Amino acid sequence: MPEFEVASLPDTDHLAEGEVAPDFTRPLVTDEYWEDVSLSALTDDGPVLLVFYPMDGAFPATYVWNEIRDREWGSEASDDRDLTVVGLSISDPYSHKRLIEERGIDYRLFSDPGNGVAEAYGVVHDLDGMAGVSEPRPAVFLLDDDRTVEYAWVATEWPDFPDYDEIEAAIADR
Repeated sequence: MPEFEVASLPDTDHLAEGEVAPDFTRPLVTDEYWEDVSLSALTDDGPVLLVFYPMDGAFPATYVWNEIRDREWGSEASDDRDLTVVGLSISDPYSHKRLIEERGIDYRLFSDPGNGVAEAYGVVHDLDGMAGVSEPRPAVFLLDDDRTVEYAWVATEWPDFPDYDEIEAAIADR
């Protein structure tokens, strides 16, 4: 039995397949440094898998990034090496750097402490008992080089995790 309760999340008007993803610029963190980067700068180089996840240190972040790391999406070892995989959460760049090092992931993470990007994408999750505090609900968007959404998954429960095989199929089908 899990040591947490599963709760339904309210319906959301999130970004859907066929829509153009809003552009944004936020600090993009690696294991060595961070710099302000726009989403459009990434999609200019090809497709992007944008992964929204709760703050670093929360168990869903660990599960999501372990799975993505183990599947090697967008890595030199994969057939989809033209894919850029990036994460986004409310965590600050220092926390992102720590997560990258601790999980041994070779992906970059956007820092969005104000949660404005999640609001623009319709994936905000208000934290229970904390007035005015929110984080992104888990969500995955596969974007083409014009930022058009080719695949979208957004959590409907807390906690909830995407169907990784379904994401992998969407990546392969593009």
